[in-house]
Amino acid sequence: MNSLGLFLVSVLLSACAHAQTSGILRGNTHQPVTLEEAVSTVTPGSIVVIGENHGFKEHQAQQVDIMKALRARGLRVSVGMEFFTYTQQSLVDSYRAGALSEADFLKAIQWGNPSYDYYRDQALFPNMSEGAQTLALNAPRSLTGKVSKNGLDSLTDEDRTLLPPQFALGRDSYKQRFLSMMPHLPSPAAGERYFAAQSIWDDTMAWTATEFIVNHPEQVLVIVVGDFHVQFGGGLPDRIHARAPHVPVVSFSQVNTLGLSDDDIAGEIAPSPTEGPRADFLWLAPAQSLVM
Repeated sequence: MNSLGLFLVSVLLSACAHAQTSGILRGNTHQPVTLEEAVSTVTPGSIVVIGENHGFKEHQAQQVDIMKALRARGLRVSVGMEFFTYTQQSLVDSYRAGALSEADFLKAIQWGNPSYDYYRDQALFPNMSEGAQTLALNAPRSLTGKVSKNGLDSLTDEDRTLLPPQFALGRDSYKQRFLSMMPHLPSPAAGERYFAAQSIWDDTMAWTATEFIVNHPEQVLVIVVGDFHVQFGGGLPDRIHARAPHVPVVSFSQVNTLGLSDDDIAGEIAPSPTEGPRADFLWLAPAQSLVM
């Protein structure tokens, strides 16, 4: 069967399973699986990427459930956080070691919204006594902010030292999806700047994550990140594969089904005809408790 035929079969499967509003589905077949089945193939040296809609308690609980399921399999689980900047790893280490209070830590990293209550359990999940770590993944906001306003050419030599080695923009299909989410851009040049900043986020997180897992192959790294970075593999998973082709990556996309019709849900979970499944696993759940 050709690729178009496989795509149409996948869409048909989506339509047949459209009544399901909660639970975990395989991304390629949309067949229901248990959480234990979803994590059953994760081995040491792997990266598990969990996409979220920021601030929903249901998504927080599901993230922690995935981490617990991995630990229950005897795996040593470290956690990488999108909202922590890699240049502030020493502050994260001090906080986890108890040398820095939570209030002082949040002040030092200039934490904003949503409430840290939403991320505390994920950040504190790694067991420090077994060598697991909480990892700061992202690029400094000063860097991405400068690029989004003035472009890559505005960066000084000092700024460029903050970029990941061999920095690369995201692939074209990812760029087109990114730009389609912003139909009211002031100019095409603005779209180029914004996508460059998005690519810095993805490539920096991929760099810090792969550096960690290559140096800690006995562990599993779970990454908590916004869902667009995960969808269809075009953002963070793509950059991880580019930097470390040998590192296994398993992706979860959390889908908020609250208020969605059956057709809406089918559309949300349908594979792309060009990029394939939205993620390896789709976790559907109505999420309504936004934490601010």
